[in-house]
Amino acid sequence: MARPGKFNAFLFFKLPSAWWTGVRLREIDEEKAVVTVTHRWINQNPFRSMFWAVQGMAAELSTGVLVMNCIRKSGKKVSMLVANNKATFTKKATGKITFTCKDGLRIAEALEKAIQTGEGQTCWMSATGVNEDGVVVSTFDFEWTLKLKT
Repeated sequence: MARPGKFNAFLFFKLPSAWWTGVRLREIDEEKAVVTVTHRWINQNPFRSMFWAVQGMAAELSTGVLVMNCIRKSGKKVSMLVANNKATFTKKATGKITFTCKDGLRIAEALEKAIQTGEGQTCWMSATGVNEDGVVVSTFDFEWTLKLKT
């Protein structure tokens, strides 16, 4: 299982823009991942709330780390890529925002099918961002593609 501390060090070197804006993996298991980001000067928009793209990085990470974890556990070489995404914003994002994705089992099924058939697979995964009061501020959906490398 991936460890949040080790993964956050990886983030610093491989996705520095996410690291510098405060995106951090807090929890991961087979089924879900939790990522936080706190509204600060470096990640704000002109309206004194968190820039939508920073929310997108945190949301994508909560889905992508589940994909990466499944691939790592499979021991196979698999390419992963976001093919589509959509987002809904329902409240200004200020304070600490927590994104949770609970689609770990869904991506595991898609990966298993990709390995068994040798054909590329897609899987939609959702991440919901809530503020410190538990109010949903945004919801992101990502369509991940998986393909066994030859």
